[in-house]
Amino acid sequence: MESNNKFSSRIDYTLAFLLFLLFITSCIAIYSAQTSGQYANNFLIQQVFWYAVGVGIIASIITFDSDQLKKITWYAYGFGLFLLFLLVIAPDSLAPNINGAKSWFVIKKVGSIQPSEFMKTFLIVALANVATTHHEKNPIKTIKTDIWLLLKLGLVTMAPIMLVMLQPDLGTSLVLIAILVGVIFVSGVSWKILTPIFAGGGAVAGTIFYFVLWQPDILEKYLGVKQYQFGRIYSWLDPYNYASSTGYQLTKSLLAIGSGQTTGKALEGGIGAREVYLPESHSDFIFSVIGEEFGFLGSSIVVSLFFLLLYHITKTGMDTKNNFYTYICVGVISMITFHVFQNIGMTIGVLPITGIPLPFISYGGSSLMGNMMAMGLIFSIRYHYKKYMFSTDK
Repeated sequence: MESNNKFSSRIDYTLAFLLFLLFITSCIAIYSAQTSGQYANNFLIQQVFWYAVGVGIIASIITFDSDQLKKITWYAYGFGLFLLFLLVIAPDSLAPNINGAKSWFVIKKVGSIQPSEFMKTFLIVALANVATTHHEKNPIKTIKTDIWLLLKLGLVTMAPIMLVMLQPDLGTSLVLIAILVGVIFVSGVSWKILTPIFAGGGAVAGTIFYFVLWQPDILEKYLGVKQYQFGRIYSWLDPYNYASSTGYQLTKSLLAIGSGQTTGKALEGGIGAREVYLPESHSDFIFSVIGEEFGFLGSSIVVSLFFLLLYHITKTGMDTKNNFYTYICVGVISMITFHVFQNIGMTIGVLPITGIPLPFISYGGSSLMGNMMAMGLIFSIRYHYKKYMFSTDK
């Protein structure tokens, strides 16, 4: 058992290697994206710096075991809510309106910080704590206890969603909902309760979509939906008809990915041989850069990396005997899966465009640090439980 207690033997090297590959992918893609010349900043150097900060975050979180994480859960959750509330009431000098949203604290000579990115990880831990504590106090499941669990999970999630929507930031709100849905699915709540809830949610979504397409004036009048928000839906369904306005980014993204064909332009012209100008190509549309530079093969490799990452986190959640850790794994899987599907889906026209980055690859300090916090939780699981999960010693 001594070898299992060594620090080096308790590190999750598979996860570390996958993150290293994503780091290399991010550096190559951002370097290529900078050739468009939209900004004068060197985003590659900044991304390397944020990755270094992320490694420090992982090194800090890995030392916390499940009991310690439970103790700080509500302090972290409360701190996240405080930052989101402060963002709403902060003056424009500290939290300016950028692209129609008040989502960042902007500090001179430091940069911008987006609190909602950290709130995602805080919410994962909070929901895991709520679900675990509920089952410990209610070992016998009934319809009443299941409904009570749903109410608690819903209330914990609704608080940050309400603050995020005040910015407004629909994309982040959808991520928080995805995390909630993932935890609910594995929380043991009876399908007698979940089926009508999800069916009702689907019916509401379908009804809203109907009004968006055929009677948008009703949504404008009674729900206060803005005209530009409808434009995102219309340009998604028919981007070439809106190519000069709201459909500009999508048409350029489709052109970039399509022009990459099978092997991409980098094979012949080298990295940076891109020809399609695409705004925000270093952040939200980084996958379009990968598609143009490295084609279908390069894009497939990136998707495979995310599949391996999610598979590894799934295996970690199944190996641990700690329910709190299992819920954390589910929350992290839900968050990353939604990010990947939404980001890649919007670049190829399958889903509407939202400001959701591609995890670990898109440029962004707050996004990367938030994701590295989540990875720190996964590293912590293996660090504190590896000797119990994998050792054959008794």
